[in-house]
Amino acid sequence: MEINDIIRLMQAVKENELTSFKVEEGSLKLSIKKEKEREIVTVSGNPVVQAEMAAGVFTQQPLSAGAPSGNIVEEGNNDICSEKLVSSPLVGTFYNASSPDTEPFVKVGDPVKKGQVLGIIEAMKLMNEIECEYDGVVEAILAGNEDVVEYGQPLFRIR
Repeated sequence: MEINDIIRLMQAVKENELTSFKVEEGSLKLSIKKEKEREIVTVSGNPVVQAEMAAGVFTQQPLSAGAPSGNIVEEGNNDICSEKLVSSPLVGTFYNASSPDTEPFVKVGDPVKKGQVLGIIEAMKLMNEIECEYDGVVEAILAGNEDVVEYGQPLFRIR
């Protein structure tokens, strides 16, 4: 198999959006893989689902009235103008308390100060504290305890 054959195979994988392709010819072993885009769903103050595609493009679709909200805790009004979001600085597992048998760092309605710890994200066995970026009141907790969170995913809404 020559380099031009490999290039044509790679183009075919790209054009056909294949997720895996393997070729073995004599001592040559070729494996080509293309991951599918992952969809990340979060719920904002207005009942809307935001799907983040790998390309960084956002689309919005209304939720049905009976859609489950999962582990998300939300109270208060939906005054979008005064909301400030605290987002995940990395990919990992979100924890709302320092250990399973302790109280959460914050609850909806709690006043918070800039620099106050709101939660923890575990990434590669390291615990990273998530600090509040604003003074205000916790309006919503947008991630459930032990949820896997993505980079940039909103975790808290502060008013």
